[in-house]
Amino acid sequence: MNGVVLTVGNPLMGDDGAGPLLAELLEAEAAVGWTVIDGGATPENVTHVVRRHAPDHVLLVDAAAMGLPPGEIRRIGETQVAAKFMITTHAIPLDIIVASLGETVPEVTFVGIQPARVEFFADMTPAVRAAVERLHRQLREGRDPRDIPPIS
Repeated sequence: MNGVVLTVGNPLMGDDGAGPLLAELLEAEAAVGWTVIDGGATPENVTHVVRRHAPDHVLLVDAAAMGLPPGEIRRIGETQVAAKFMITTHAIPLDIIVASLGETVPEVTFVGIQPARVEFFADMTPAVRAAVERLHRQLREGRDPRDIPPIS
């Protein structure tokens, strides 16, 4: 597989740092078939880098307010991203980025991690840290992120 994990989030805002933490873990211990790009709080600034890799699949990972217990991981459809599940700490809504990437990438999968606390200078909660580590392990084991349960 020729995939890109595009992580999103701000590590200065507690659990919103879930994406950047996953990027750090993947840089330290890579997952075969995946290149990691940390989009930080402005993922629109790196979409050209994603496109340069010409991936078959982009896995976009960010904190997402889904009304679930902290640390729950779910796959979120493109229409659901726009409708209700996004924490609005980013300059451009992620549904626009997902749609833009979808113009050149055959498959874009959005995965959200339910945060407990998103506020400046807060530490990441243990539940979210454990979820990020679990997702990292799943990718390193070669498990398909499309197998992550969808949000209902």
